[in-house]
Amino acid sequence: MAGGQGRGPANPTTRLNNYLTAELHNYLTDLASGDDERAEAAVEGLAALPPAQWNEALDALQAMLTSPDIDTRWWAARALAAIPDVQVPVLLLKAFTDEEAGVRQCAALGLRLHPTPMAVPALIAALSDEDSLVADLSADALGEIGASAVPALLEVMQNGSHKARLGATRALATIGDQRAIPALCAALDSDSALMEYWATAGLEKMGVGMVFFKP
Repeated sequence: MAGGQGRGPANPTTRLNNYLTAELHNYLTDLASGDDERAEAAVEGLAALPPAQWNEALDALQAMLTSPDIDTRWWAARALAAIPDVQVPVLLLKAFTDEEAGVRQCAALGLRLHPTPMAVPALIAALSDEDSLVADLSADALGEIGASAVPALLEVMQNGSHKARLGATRALATIGDQRAIPALCAALDSDSALMEYWATAGLEKMGVGMVFFKP
C-alpha cells in the first residue's frame, strides 16, 4: 500500500481544538503585548471563546497574574473579569492581593461584575484600602453582592474606621436591606457630608426617609 493509505481523514474535532489552542495563544500574546488596542481586542476574543476553552484560558490568565510586569497582571485581571465562568471570582481574589493599586482596582471592578458571597471578607477589608478607588470599587462590589454582605457591613458600621464606614454606608444604601435602618439612621449624625448623603439615600430608597425627616 502507498504510505498515505489507511490513515483516514484527520478528526475534525482535533482540528478544531488545535485551532482554538492557537487562537488562545494569540490572544494571550496580544494581551501581554503592551499595545492597549491589541490587548482590549484580545479581552473580547477571550470572552467569546466557547466554554470548552475556558479552563485553558483561566489557567493561562492565572499564570499571568504572577508576572513581574504590572501591565500584564492588570490585563490578566481585566480579561478574567470578562469571562463568564464560576471560577473567575476565585482568581480575581488572587489579583485583589496585588501590591499594585491599579491591579487591585481592576480586580475589584471584576468582583462587582461577578458578585459572590465568598468575596465579602476581602471586600470588607478593602474598604480601608490606602487607594481610595480600590475602596470605592469594593463598596460597589459589596452593593452588588447584596443581602449576604449586610451582616459584615453592619459590623463595619459599628467598629470600622471612618473610611471603612463611609464605604459600608454607600454599600448599605445600594442594597436597601431593612436590617440597615438603625445603622443608617445613626450615620445621619456623622460629621461627614458624604456619609450623611449615602445614609439619606439608603433610607429614602427603603421608603423610610420621610419618617425621620418629618418636622
